Amino acid sequence: MTHPSDWITVGALADGFAPQAFILPNLADLDGKTFTLHFANGWQIAHRFAQQSLSWSTLDGHSSGTAPYRATSIRPGLYLVDFIKHEGGQDWSISLVLDTHSASFTAVIGRLPSPADTAEGLYSRALAGKPLTAVAVDFLHGSLDRPWQEGLCPHTPTRELVGLRNQYRYSPSEVYEHLYLNDQFYAWQCLKGVEQGLCDTDRCHYYKIADELYLFVWREKIIPTLGLVLIDLQQHRSDGKIFGYAGSSFDALSNFPISSYCQVLNRTEYADD
Repeated sequence: MTHPSDWITVGALADGFAPQAFILPNLADLDGKTFTLHFANGWQIAHRFAQQSLSWSTLDGHSSGTAPYRATSIRPGLYLVDFIKHEGGQDWSISLVLDTHSASFTAVIGRLPSPADTAEGLYSRALAGKPLTAVAVDFLHGSLDRPWQEGLCPHTPTRELVGLRNQYRYSPSEVYEHLYLNDQFYAWQCLKGVEQGLCDTDRCHYYKIADELYLFVWREKIIPTLGLVLIDLQQHRSDGKIFGYAGSSFDALSNFPISSYCQVLNRTEYADD
């Protein structure tokens, strides 16, 4: 149990979440399959899945690589694929929401700040007009195994979570709640676990994937962290990952899975909406 000022590294958070975690199994469904991702920005990248690793290559041959991956499915026909890409001297968090129903995808590409970026204080960032978090993220959309055309990907930004207060139980010992405040920010607090007593308000992003199924991404400003989950309000489950530096020395990464049983506590309705 922490005191209210005891912030911990992402590596320590991973250790806290691990015992008896409610994580979804890593599926073998994609083993032997290939998907060519046609991005709206013009990229075309083939992803070939083996049992333990995936390989990717651009159709123009300029980029290729291999990495271990995790693949889960919170609903039939929809896969969350997550891996770390080491390219150009940089580590990139890659998360793919592969939607076989609509033959489309959303890619979430994240990058952690450098030590110099992390050392910059929140006050300095605020005065300079910068985001308070130095964790970077991009959202890219496209189509699976067919040329991209406008409108082929139904995953869109949404306000449907705004006003919702949701509780997430990641293991018998780790329980959090989220309050989705507006289009750009949410508040969280740890009710039970290694961060008990801690809370904050952080930058976030929401996408609707299907009915009552949402992609939720957050970027923390105190400890550089990128979090990503699919939230299924029908089945009361969430699944995703947390990515950050394992310790305080910036020389190792932690990218660990998180899944939860979730429960809506209440919803605030705003008259202006």
